[in-house]
Amino acid sequence: MAKKYVYSWGDGKAEGSGKLKDLLGGKGANLAEMSRLGVPVPPGFTITTEMCRFYWENGQKLPEILKEEAGIALKNLEKLSGKKFGDANNPLLVSVRSGAAISMPGMMDTILNLGLNDEVADGLAKLTNNPRFAWDSYRRFMQMLGDVALGIEHEKFEEKLNEIKAKKGVKNDLDLDADDLHEVVKLYKEVYRSEGKEFPQEPVEQLWVAVEAVFASWNNKRAIKYREINGMDKMGLLGTAVNVQMMAFGNMGESSGTGVAFTRNPNTGEDKTYGEFLLNAQGEDVVAGIRTPQPLDQLKEINPEVHKELIDTMNRLETVFKDMQDIEFTIENGKLYFLQTRNGKRTAAAAVKIAVDMVNEGLITKGTAITRVKPADIEKLLHPTFDIEELNKAEYFGKGLPASPGAATGMAVFNADDAEAKAKEGLPVILIRPETSPEDIGGMDAAEAILTSTGGMTSHAAVVARGMGKTAVVGAENIVINDKAKTAISNGITIKEGDWLSIEGTEGKVFAGKIKTIKPTGLEGDIKTLLDFADEVSDLGVRANADIPRDAKIAREFGARGIGLCRTEHMFFEGDRIKKMRRMIVSKTKEQREAALAELLPVQKEDFKGLFESMEGYAVTIRLLDPPLHEFVPHEDAAIKDVAESVGITEEELRKVIDDLEEFNPMMGHRGVRLAVTYPEIAEMQIKAIMLAAIEMVKEGKKVKPEIMIPLVGNVKEFTLLRNSAEEIIKNLLKEHQVDVEYKIGTMIEVPRATVTADQIGENADFFSFGTNDLTQLSLGFSRDDYGKYIGDYLEKGIYDSDPFQHIDRNGVGRLIKTAVDLGRGANPHIKLGVCGEHGGDPESVEFCHLVGLDYVSCSPYRVPVARLAAAQAAVEFRRGKKVNY
Repeated sequence: MAKKYVYSWGDGKAEGSGKLKDLLGGKGANLAEMSRLGVPVPPGFTITTEMCRFYWENGQKLPEILKEEAGIALKNLEKLSGKKFGDANNPLLVSVRSGAAISMPGMMDTILNLGLNDEVADGLAKLTNNPRFAWDSYRRFMQMLGDVALGIEHEKFEEKLNEIKAKKGVKNDLDLDADDLHEVVKLYKEVYRSEGKEFPQEPVEQLWVAVEAVFASWNNKRAIKYREINGMDKMGLLGTAVNVQMMAFGNMGESSGTGVAFTRNPNTGEDKTYGEFLLNAQGEDVVAGIRTPQPLDQLKEINPEVHKELIDTMNRLETVFKDMQDIEFTIENGKLYFLQTRNGKRTAAAAVKIAVDMVNEGLITKGTAITRVKPADIEKLLHPTFDIEELNKAEYFGKGLPASPGAATGMAVFNADDAEAKAKEGLPVILIRPETSPEDIGGMDAAEAILTSTGGMTSHAAVVARGMGKTAVVGAENIVINDKAKTAISNGITIKEGDWLSIEGTEGKVFAGKIKTIKPTGLEGDIKTLLDFADEVSDLGVRANADIPRDAKIAREFGARGIGLCRTEHMFFEGDRIKKMRRMIVSKTKEQREAALAELLPVQKEDFKGLFESMEGYAVTIRLLDPPLHEFVPHEDAAIKDVAESVGITEEELRKVIDDLEEFNPMMGHRGVRLAVTYPEIAEMQIKAIMLAAIEMVKEGKKVKPEIMIPLVGNVKEFTLLRNSAEEIIKNLLKEHQVDVEYKIGTMIEVPRATVTADQIGENADFFSFGTNDLTQLSLGFSRDDYGKYIGDYLEKGIYDSDPFQHIDRNGVGRLIKTAVDLGRGANPHIKLGVCGEHGGDPESVEFCHLVGLDYVSCSPYRVPVARLAAAQAAVEFRRGKKVNY
């Protein structure tokens, strides 16, 4: 059977629905489904995504078979519509729109009113008895076709339109009459000729020019950037489909209009229909933010019957698609048409609320709810707020619509390129535009927040900002933005490029200057409920990397069930502890070192006790001293002098110690287990401090689970040497205090040799924790401190798909981890396995940890919610059937 490239819909018998989404794209599949449901959809047909791939793989050319199939579909469309393509007496006009399997709002091209030419425009004017509508549609089509398909700059058309408005003395397009718009069409033809082109009068030629333009837009700059930002290039998308649909006209007068509506509030998630519309307009007027629309509720006053049909159908579509819907509609002379429905973009807060509410309503399962929220959205939801004291003193600048919540502060920039450039320099920026367009996608992604002076809550800026989790204020009409002069003026204040600005997206307020932001410290409400759902299905436990009780407390509030890594070296820098540490380092004998360590033991014990109290009942993994000793000594002259005096030696003696500690490659030097081999008294002090803290907790009736981690082990003999010493110390302490403490002794797997001898180490260890930072560094031979100089070239040339320090390198480091898991479990079926490198908070890496069968991941406290959701999503997609004991 020959491959099919064109699918018709609109007769209630359309082929395909969600099952053909990859072929028809989200828009085409949903239009076909709506047609089958009897929703009033203008009829049309879809050219599949496979044809987009064919177009790009065959020199950007289309096969004749496509034109044959499309010709048959066009005849069917004429039959369904009762109109004829190119017929001046009863013309069929169509829209030509993109639609990939995954929604990319505004990133690819659309052409409306296709099929108009001089003869058809005259005929349409007579047929409708509405010349203004006919010539308005014609000038719109000419501008879109020229801009999208023929490479004529949008501004050149705008200049001619503005000439006529200036001549007429009006500011708004609506104030131009039919004669004015007829004159605009003449000027637009001059624009074509000045570019060495002729406007195509033949409708079939127009159609194929438009189809090719939409396919070509799959690889335009903004679409590529959008896919890159949203990680879509790994999803195996074929390309965009092309949807050819009978036009429904919202610009036929005051009984016509167009709008965008959501079945729930995309900003807050409230279960209330939400949207905007414009009378006597076409769709791009709403989306582009050219005119400020009216709220959807006002449609009820203007046309209650249409409003009721709209709301009823929206509710039905949400029930069918089981998600919040983003709907485009047109009213043509009082008749309602639905142009598309899709799962709506929403803020992180709305995503969480909608997911939880739909579970409670019985629409979706908990597992489905978990997949509806991106892990990154959880991180965005924990967005900062402004410090109240500073906010009260801030200089008010202006107000607009609260398009996307949060608080952000940055330097003002007035175009997308500047935003990207400044952000690459590490500067926080606020992108200020009269309105944004799809070309601004890179700058919007780079900015901390977005401010526009026009547009509504469904404008491009609002929709994209919500999808990105960016703070945004739009439609701030009291703020005069001049993007050419690079100024914004309001309330007697002028903001120039580089000036600081602060945006509060929850209430839509803007302030001049820089305001301090603060992060939240806990979870409550819907986000807590969603993460409770996540914990119900997860196979991975989530712990936190925390070194002090304050961080441990935050981690617990974010749902961590234990500490997977306590870096004890951080404890030595507080207060006067560093002096004791330095006294130990400069000691010349073991006895002197032990005396200095004896002073550190009680403070270490209290540190550990604080962690145990914060994590009562959960395991706390404490890593013995890891960094080389040179990190604890001073290197500047003034500091050397002060330290020498404080520890009671001469500057010359201290400089000799510093010189002796110097190493060519300290990250592979005298550190970790190697320190314990050379100076066992250091590890002995820490082991005593850990166990004494645990013993005191047990005597107080508290539950405690200490886990002692030996770092940088590469040889089983290193591990057994230290384990045997630790066991002896622990046995004596427990005997002395007459208590039992449940404890474990394990190692951090971060040396490649350890991964391939994990069976030997596993026989003797209670747990492995993969230190993926150093394991990546040592496996790849990439210095964590220097790789930034060249990793960009590696990514650009495709040597690595992603930064290996951000996402686990599955083909290299991942194989080493899998080897260690298999060998370790083979030798010790009861061994506990986790990861505590920075990858523990990265969703992609969390999925890998689930797939290789780890028991837990550990990450920074603020990433705990992200890891919890990522772990649950991995469990939903790749069920392991193994619940863990945290």
